[in-house]
Amino acid sequence: MTDRAVSPPTVDEVRQLLRSVIDPELGDNIVDLGMVDSVSIEAGVVTIGVKLTIKGCPLRAQIKNDIESRLETHPGVGKVKIVWGEMNAEERSEVMTKARWNARENAGDTAVPNSARVLAIASGKGGVGKSSVTANLAVALASHGHVVGVLDADIWGFSIPRMLGMSDRLEARRVDGVEKPRIVPNERTVGSGLLKVVSTGMLVEDEGTALMWRGLMLTKAVEQFLNDVHWGDLDYLLIDMPPGTGDVQMGLARMLPRTDLIIVTTPAVSAQKVAIRAADMARRSFLRVAGVIENMSHFTCEHGTIYPLFGEGGGTTLANEIGAELLGQVPIENAVASGSDIGEPVALSGSSAAAEVFRDIAKKIVAATVPVTEMAGCSARLLESVEIALGKKPR
Repeated sequence: MTDRAVSPPTVDEVRQLLRSVIDPELGDNIVDLGMVDSVSIEAGVVTIGVKLTIKGCPLRAQIKNDIESRLETHPGVGKVKIVWGEMNAEERSEVMTKARWNARENAGDTAVPNSARVLAIASGKGGVGKSSVTANLAVALASHGHVVGVLDADIWGFSIPRMLGMSDRLEARRVDGVEKPRIVPNERTVGSGLLKVVSTGMLVEDEGTALMWRGLMLTKAVEQFLNDVHWGDLDYLLIDMPPGTGDVQMGLARMLPRTDLIIVTTPAVSAQKVAIRAADMARRSFLRVAGVIENMSHFTCEHGTIYPLFGEGGGTTLANEIGAELLGQVPIENAVASGSDIGEPVALSGSSAAAEVFRDIAKKIVAATVPVTEMAGCSARLLESVEIALGKKPR
C-alpha cells in the first residue's frame, strides 16, 4: 500500500471502533455496557481504561486481543495501551441490568451469536480456490469439536453445497418459541463437531440455475442469511465471500464489524497485487486481516521434484505488505479438487500434504489467530451475588 500521512483517531472514532468488541457473556459491546471508562490519545498512542466485572475474569485476554486488533485497524493508531480496572457493586449491578434488558428486549443486529468468531474468507479475484479453502477450513475446525457455521455469500457463484456434500433444500420453521419462522441451516456431523450451512445453492432447483440478481439484491440476501437464519450456538462462522470489493463486502463490514478477514491468494505476483485490494477494503472498513493463505503454492511430482507452476512468493509478499500472518501454503493436489467434487473435502480424512496444511491452519486459528470464545461464567456467577449484596431478590 502507498505510504501516506494519517491523523490519529478522534475519541469518538475510538469509541465507535470499540463498539465491535463484544463481551460474549453479557451479549453487548463494551462501550454500551459502560466498560470503557476512559479514552485518551497522544502521539498515536491510544490509552483505554477498561473496567471488568471481576478483575481476574478469564475473558480479559480475549477482550484485550479484540480491543487491540480493532483499534490497530485504524492507520493513525501506533500503539494501544489498556489500563484495567474493576467495577464496584453499583456499577456491576447497572451493567447486569442493562445486559439482561438487552437480552430480553433486543434480538441484536444479527442472529449470529455474539460468542461466535466470524471469519470472512476473501480474495481480490476469482479462480484462487477461495471456496475450496473455506470448505476445508470448515471441516478442519469442526473436527476439533467445534460448531462451525458456513455462510455461502458468493451468491452468484455458490459452490459450498457441492463441496460439503450437502444438497438438501433449506426450510423455514418456527424455532425456540420465536413467532416469525426462521431459516434452519442444513447440518452435517464432522467427528465430534458440527457444520451448519446456508447457501443460495440450497434454494434453487439445481446447481446449474443462474441467479440474475443485482447488487442491492445480493446485499439483501446476505442480510437475510445473517438476520433470519436460526444459527443457534456457534463457535465459528465462516463466510465464503464473493471475489472483489463490492456491495456484499461493504454490507458485511456494516452488518458484522467484528468480522476478521482471511485473504486467499496464489503465488503469482498478479494475484497478489489484486488481493491487496481486499486488504485495502478491510483497512478502509476497519476490519482486521487475521491472515493470508497462499493456495496452489506448488506441485510435487511423483519423483519429489517441486514445480512452482504459478510463480513464487505471492503469499509471503502479500502478508508482509499488509502486516498479517502467512497462515499456510496449500500445494496443488488432485485430491483437493476431487474431494470437493464429491463433497468430501481433503481435510476431512485425507492424508496428503494439502490435507495436513489445512489442518495446521485450523490449529493456528484455534490456538492463536482467532481463538474460540471460552465462556468463563464470571459475569453469570456474579449476577446473583451482586443482587443479594444490594438487598435485591435474584431474578
